[in-house]
Amino acid sequence: MSDEKTSPAVEPTEHAAAPTHTPTGRPTGWMHKGFKVAGHEFWYASPIVQLVMVAFVCFLCPGMFNALGGLGAGGQVDATAQNHASTALYSVFAVVAFFSGTIVNTLGVKLTLSFGGLGYCIYAASFLSYNHNENFGFVIFAGAFLGLCAGLLWTAQGTIMMSYPHEEKKGRYIALFWIIFNMGAVIGSLIPLGQNINSTGTGAVNDGTYVGFIVLMFLGAVLALFLVNASSVIRDDGSKVILMKNPSWKTEFQGLVETITQAPWVILLFPMFFASNTFYTYQQNDFNGAHFNTRTRALNNTLYWTSQILGAVIFGWGLDSTKARRSVRAKVSFIALSVVMLVVWGGGWDWQRKQATREVVESKTVAYVGYDWTDGGEKFIGPMFLIMFYGFFDAAWQTSIYWYMGALSNSGRKAANLTGFYKGIQSAGAAVFWALDGTKQPYNTMFGATWGLVTGALIFAAPVIWLKIKDTVTIEEDLKFSDETVADVAPTGTVITQRKEEEA
Repeated sequence: MSDEKTSPAVEPTEHAAAPTHTPTGRPTGWMHKGFKVAGHEFWYASPIVQLVMVAFVCFLCPGMFNALGGLGAGGQVDATAQNHASTALYSVFAVVAFFSGTIVNTLGVKLTLSFGGLGYCIYAASFLSYNHNENFGFVIFAGAFLGLCAGLLWTAQGTIMMSYPHEEKKGRYIALFWIIFNMGAVIGSLIPLGQNINSTGTGAVNDGTYVGFIVLMFLGAVLALFLVNASSVIRDDGSKVILMKNPSWKTEFQGLVETITQAPWVILLFPMFFASNTFYTYQQNDFNGAHFNTRTRALNNTLYWTSQILGAVIFGWGLDSTKARRSVRAKVSFIALSVVMLVVWGGGWDWQRKQATREVVESKTVAYVGYDWTDGGEKFIGPMFLIMFYGFFDAAWQTSIYWYMGALSNSGRKAANLTGFYKGIQSAGAAVFWALDGTKQPYNTMFGATWGLVTGALIFAAPVIWLKIKDTVTIEEDLKFSDETVADVAPTGTVITQRKEEEA
């Protein structure tokens, strides 16, 4: 006799009939309602419900953070405080994220997400304080603390998004998350737009903007407490997420090492990770913050995050297309991403090279007035479409990275470690670029550095996309990364599960 646990049976509640299964173990019809699994209603512990919930957590926390950052300078006139806070944020984020997969696997996604959400409230509060007392130290501390919290939140989020859905649904799940998450930034950006719509100056946003962000961010941290942990999630065919039966700090640190040693070629994706947040510095501070007045910055911000939704829809649903095998879809998406990058950055350079230098914009002796939406033509209409394409490209880039990582494994444990690497390296890149902006590098230099990075990152990633993404990843292959058995995770009622249980 073995003491290995088996997959929990799906038991009907008092007024429900037992579900029927096809030969593959998938329940016939929409049989979620009324069933309990691991103490939770089946529908509530399903991947789609959990993904939507974590999307709304991110809607309220990093979504609002993005709306605040998209204004340029964190809503202030001088970007110095925000640059230093962002450098502290992403420096801490980079270190914490490398180990956050271990923390998520040990503590669970619910507590990790909730704690992570608190850092966003404190960050917004530091800028409210700065409006009155210019407490530079508080802003720096808040940025560093948010780095700790964000590292945990985003790793837990990535674990849910990449490991909960079936292989054929990952692109749609990623797109759905990105849509809801960026709706937070869209709605959040409407707050300063509405409050500053009659302001043609370039002052800081008012206190009400920051108070609104603080309240919404706190609600996100509370919402995370209503999630279930990955061990309670059950898919519609009865299968479970591959985790670790008895996780400990030791086994999770071993898993961190195994993520690289078992697939060293994943390092070729690291430049793509590194580049993925570097362009925010230029787009938010050196493009939007530097060249437009307060209300136009708010409008550009709204358009930027709205365009992210379109990018997520096109790439997310396209990556799940049934018209081609997954390995083919990976190659097509990579080519499309490369073409979009060349077009958008080419147009961006054509605009940037004609603009005033940083010295002119920030000079205390020159009254530089940012462009207003009434200026039209090259001063607003052209850059308006440009910032929309920047947003579209960002969503396409991030969606593709998550899908590529999700295509490499269906294991929740491995997904947490991959996400940790992704967010850690991503944050290191962001820290470097916020630091560069803090040292007042020329706008043209900031633009050129981001363009060079994304181009180089695609070149490095090409071998992984072409050679390593398979049409499917078997359960047995993923179980090499866990102490679970097929009986623990395969759909209940399937032939393979029954056979493995009999062998045990």
